[in-house]
Amino acid sequence: MSTAPAGRPASSEYASYYENYISRVPEEDLVAALEDDRVTMLSLVRSIPESRADHRYEPGKWSIRQAVQHVVDTERVFGFRAFWFAREIPSPLPSFEQDDAVKGAPSATLLADVASEFDRVRQAHILFFRALEPDAWMRSGTASGKTFTVRALAAIAVGHSRHHAAILRERYL
Repeated sequence: MSTAPAGRPASSEYASYYENYISRVPEEDLVAALEDDRVTMLSLVRSIPESRADHRYEPGKWSIRQAVQHVVDTERVFGFRAFWFAREIPSPLPSFEQDDAVKGAPSATLLADVASEFDRVRQAHILFFRALEPDAWMRSGTASGKTFTVRALAAIAVGHSRHHAAILRERYL
């Protein structure tokens, strides 16, 4: 059973840029949402044949492999931010530039391995969030010059994954 405060994070708990992700998470139990999204994302990615991993829906766009690796990388960032703020470490965190991360990512990793990486990172985050004390969910900190609560970061992680799953379905598959 999750100890997360019920309800959607208030707009004061995250930067407005993230509303697109938060809006994709109507669930009140964020740990259950993380678990359900893990299963959904894994099913989607594992259904894509390796022969399509380098497909781009138009020139200059990320390949399927790069898009899925981006989800993994960003999952790590949101999880680290949640850890940092939940543990009440006062130092602000820097911005995360997604295009720099994509450029530095391995280009030959099998799509199945990227899916397994997502699975393990998400599972670790589920365990982390499940273990939080109730007051830790509302702790906050600064990243990219903006304030976020731990609760908002859990919702953002789910919404970000759902956002990219929709893009994969609509534009790549």
